[in-house]
Amino acid sequence: MTALPLTGWRVLVPRPTAGRSPAVVALAAAGAEAVVVPLIETVPPEDPTPLADALLALEAGWYEWLVVSSAAAVPILVEHGLQAQGAKVAAVGPGTARALRDADVRVDLVPLSESTARALVAQFPAPGGTGRILFPRGDLAAPTLADGLRARGWQVDDVVAYRTVSAEAPSAEVREAWVDGTIRGALLTSASTVRELNTQLGPPPTSTLLVGIGPTTAAEAARLGLPLAGVATEQTMTGLVDALARAANTAMPEQIPSPEELP
Repeated sequence: MTALPLTGWRVLVPRPTAGRSPAVVALAAAGAEAVVVPLIETVPPEDPTPLADALLALEAGWYEWLVVSSAAAVPILVEHGLQAQGAKVAAVGPGTARALRDADVRVDLVPLSESTARALVAQFPAPGGTGRILFPRGDLAAPTLADGLRARGWQVDDVVAYRTVSAEAPSAEVREAWVDGTIRGALLTSASTVRELNTQLGPPPTSTLLVGIGPTTAAEAARLGLPLAGVATEQTMTGLVDALARAANTAMPEQIPSPEELP
């Protein structure tokens, strides 16, 4: 019987999870144990009024498009009674699109190339109809998407849908497993998870493989001097786990000890 690619691995998942986590499922399918330790949390904006007003305007047909750049925004929008039947919906990547579809929201546009704000802007249609876009974003979102759409002639209302804050510090057990290398990989899903991992846990031992979900995450890891072993070719949890499996397969045996060799 052929062993699964990550059999015996413990892999850090440093992101908030709710319900059945796609990361846990994808890692289990590859033979790994997920160590879910949220290093960040998403919380409502300090003033929810602008978001509530924007969603009412969306429901009334004020906006031609709803643009969503993170799956983290979806539960917040649903909680506020998202009704987008009269507008087209764009998602920055397949993970965000899946979260929208799981919430019964039709998705009309997903970039065909890489899942980045720049790719979405490049593939966005010219203004028509109302010429207005609602862009509910996180408080740490870069201006790339909103500025790019405005440069193409769209009127963009970007409102803060959620804030990203540091989560509770990891337990002593997790810290020890991180330092001694018994956590053998980590799935980095955003620039904010990279920053919090570096702050709360520090750089991993050389035997631990880090993989990023896309170019923005990879750029933040490079800025902080955290070496990535791979970047997902598809920006989903399955794609991220596949990237880790490929990195594990190509790593030198002396770099990646077997489970029996770990302390």
